[in-house]
Amino acid sequence: MGSHRFASLALVASLSSAVGCGSHDATGGALPVQRAPQPYVKHVVIVVQENRSFDNLFSGFQGADAPRFGFAGSRKVRLHPTRLEDSGDIENNWRDAIGSYDGGKMDGFRVERFYGGPRDYAYAYVPREESAPYWAMAREFVLADHMFPMEFGPSFTSHLTLIAANTQIRPALAEVDAPNGLPWGCDAPARTRSLTLNANRVVHFNGPFPCFGSFPTIADGLDAANVSWKYYAPPLDKIGGEVWSEFDSIRAVRYGPDWKNVVSPQTRILRDVAAGALADVSWVVPDWEDSDHTGSGGDGGPSWVASIVNAIGESPYWNSTAIVVLWDDWGGWYDDVPPPHRDFRGLGIRVPCIVISPYARVAPGAKAGYVSHTQYEFGSVLKLVEEVFGLPPIGPPSAGFTDTRAASLMDVFDFGRAPRAFVPVPARYPAARFLNERPSYVPPDND
Repeated sequence: MGSHRFASLALVASLSSAVGCGSHDATGGALPVQRAPQPYVKHVVIVVQENRSFDNLFSGFQGADAPRFGFAGSRKVRLHPTRLEDSGDIENNWRDAIGSYDGGKMDGFRVERFYGGPRDYAYAYVPREESAPYWAMAREFVLADHMFPMEFGPSFTSHLTLIAANTQIRPALAEVDAPNGLPWGCDAPARTRSLTLNANRVVHFNGPFPCFGSFPTIADGLDAANVSWKYYAPPLDKIGGEVWSEFDSIRAVRYGPDWKNVVSPQTRILRDVAAGALADVSWVVPDWEDSDHTGSGGDGGPSWVASIVNAIGESPYWNSTAIVVLWDDWGGWYDDVPPPHRDFRGLGIRVPCIVISPYARVAPGAKAGYVSHTQYEFGSVLKLVEEVFGLPPIGPPSAGFTDTRAASLMDVFDFGRAPRAFVPVPARYPAARFLNERPSYVPPDND
């Protein structure tokens, strides 16, 4: 690619030196010994799903912090099965997250507002027959059981942190929840306003129009280093003028040459892989019907993600690609792990994360699979991109950027072993279903 690749080699070399044969990770397990540096990773694909907590998808997963029960106040509640296609919905805004968190006791999920669900609706897990593709990926590769969104609350700020590692618009004032008009971003109705959060954790309804003019993102660093990128997003209208992408809220992208990198429909990722046109960095978000969001009425989300993983795994890109699958927020579902307090914004309630790579770390004595207990946050995903391509941090920590402080995802890789052959992920629905489906034109989330 260019000079940025050689910078990444130096980085891997320094990591190899730092790790050494006597080093250990946060859990006490020996870290893999790195071999002579070479460009193992040339592509990073970030697959984003909607609104599931770690316990909701991985309750009972061996080796992970994933109990089969929770607490509603002092009352112990056994988690019950709730199918992906069930119609109940849960409020999951800032105040809902703070109420569920309950000062770190993680027992306030009973007070959330439910629509169409019974008492204790949030204390649930997805049945194994529906979550099977996710479990297959987790058992074969790396499951991170301590991944946290940067901020309490729903999708808008979560997606912002997955491109900018920040929500702060000025000192001690951050974006929170979602704007009061759709579509989000520069294409929103003229009177749309966003919500803000101050350092005292008070929400105000007087935020700016959500078309940010001075908000750097990782796109700036990618462009400067000549690293190609695409953001695959579902369309919101039949003429293709509106798409569901967080980059719509970044003025320089929406009205500049980078807007061509926002690609719709999201199924283009499958065609681009087949055509040998995978960008160096890709984000992929689902259509509403293939979302894991409650109320979508479908169960296609796990198969949609599997179709992306299988397309890459069965292509020439496999040996040089790292795929990060994660969920943008907890969606109101119960989770037992109290998020660490990093600043007035969060961290938010824990979500699942799976890292898929031919160099994925393997547990000692196992043929495949590893559970990482390292504390990650969404800035860790962008930090991985920065490390692979030798990019600088997006902005200074003093301005609220979190990619510098975030733990590196590099510890889930083992570059000292030969790349493993890809094993296809079994899924209920084939890739052809997604290639041939018509867009729903419904946002995969509206908060």
